[in-house]
Amino acid sequence: MDFTIIPRSWSPALLSALRIMAGLLFLEHGTGKLLGFPANLPFLDKMPGPMIVGTGIVELIGGALIVIGLFTRPVAFVLSGFMAAAYFIAHLPMAFFPALNFGEPAVLFCFIFLFLASAGPGAYALDKA
Repeated sequence: MDFTIIPRSWSPALLSALRIMAGLLFLEHGTGKLLGFPANLPFLDKMPGPMIVGTGIVELIGGALIVIGLFTRPVAFVLSGFMAAAYFIAHLPMAFFPALNFGEPAVLFCFIFLFLASAGPGAYALDKA
């Protein structure tokens, strides 16, 4: 018995929607660090300047590539590792649980990017062109 509410034929389009939204949210972190928009990112004042620039560049370029679906699998794999490292370096020292150390976004990005590295970009991506 199949209890699917959403038709399976929608999966490639919904995979693209997940990729695009994750990329846009990730890109937002890069623009916040490098361009000051949106302003007032939490904990930005606690990061060293070179780390702000380095992580901002990765988030800006990686997020843009994920949004347009170009080199999705290798970029997503690198970003998954990037977010795992961010969690262990920046969040875990504050507390063990992600709800207490503000690490939930890092964990979610890590596993969304790992999924995209495995599943690919979905139906609407430059990788498909």
